[in-house]
Amino acid sequence: MNKKISLGATISLVAIAAAITLIITMSFTLESFNGKISGIKELEENYKKLAEIDSRVRTNYNGTIDEDAIQDAIAQGYMAGLNDKYARYYSAEEYTAERLAGEGKLVGVGITVSKEESGYIHITSINEKSPALEAGLKVDDIIVKVDGEDVLKLEYDGAVAAIRGEEGEKVGITVRRGGEDIDFELTRKRIDIVSVTHRVIDSIGYIRISEFNSTTLEQFNQALKSVMDDDVSSIIFDVRNNGGGSVNSVVGVLDRILPEGDIAYAVYKSGKEEVLGTSDADHIKLPMVVIVNENTASAAELFAAAIRDYDKGKLIGVTTYGKGVMQNTYTLQDGSAITMTTAFYYPPSKNNYDGEGLKPDYEQDLNPELVPKIGILSDEEDTQLKKAIEVISASKS
Repeated sequence: MNKKISLGATISLVAIAAAITLIITMSFTLESFNGKISGIKELEENYKKLAEIDSRVRTNYNGTIDEDAIQDAIAQGYMAGLNDKYARYYSAEEYTAERLAGEGKLVGVGITVSKEESGYIHITSINEKSPALEAGLKVDDIIVKVDGEDVLKLEYDGAVAAIRGEEGEKVGITVRRGGEDIDFELTRKRIDIVSVTHRVIDSIGYIRISEFNSTTLEQFNQALKSVMDDDVSSIIFDVRNNGGGSVNSVVGVLDRILPEGDIAYAVYKSGKEEVLGTSDADHIKLPMVVIVNENTASAAELFAAAIRDYDKGKLIGVTTYGKGVMQNTYTLQDGSAITMTTAFYYPPSKNNYDGEGLKPDYEQDLNPELVPKIGILSDEEDTQLKKAIEVISASKS
């Protein structure tokens, strides 16, 4: 039997539903409002303290105030206060250099270096058509002075930074070669970064990736074609000392290697999950391994994890750095920028390795003194490469 509901009852039900909706909406809005008010109060307190400091300084400081330097320092301090070890502030000049590096370019003299035991700078490789090559610098030269300043006084990182600079400007470099100090004057220029190198070792293709930037995929494709044209029977990928780079870049490289499926995921503060990249059905059908070390981080860890998750290859070396978080960079109005952690990212298995790193399938260490020289070691010195050759050779038999 059908029951009829009176008009009055209907109106009452609608009113109750509307009231419930209003209460829920008001509760949500009030919570949001209170959150914003709390944020405004905290912001006001920050500005109040900063204004008090500024007043004291301008009244009592016995010196000249550099307004630009003050603004940069405030921005640096704010980002440091986030307690996010990957957050930072870039001045306009620093951000320009960072952006160029992401594009696979840098302004400098075209050398790759490592820190020598003495603290001086060891030249490990020289780019083609670079100011360093044109000036006559050589691999294994030791840089002892930059613009007349002793490298030990500048400290290693400061000296390396001093070699870089504005395009078109000159830099003086003193190298020690065969017991003799030789002075060079070089003009800095924009140089393409070589992030992928390759060779063939006894029918095994060896591809080393030192970073993932916007030119890495093109270089990787060339390296892959070269070793495949040599009819290699297997491939060793080397991402030791690779600190990461662009997620888009590593996704592009992995698409060439992996079968069809998702490559990486991001999970944001809101809980939203996003697929960062997928692979098509084309993939490399050869046995492969990946060499990793304690300096393999971020996108390079994602590279290694994805290959293992798809059961395409094993990892060889030591436990990786453990950076499974993603940063976004935001440009400010004056050309400066800030970067901060915005998400966790996950390999295909969805096992995040942040703070833990990836444990290799085959443990093999390397003399710590040789770690900075990876890429220029002989095959005999490189115990991790020897282990990779042993493992990949066994997989073919």
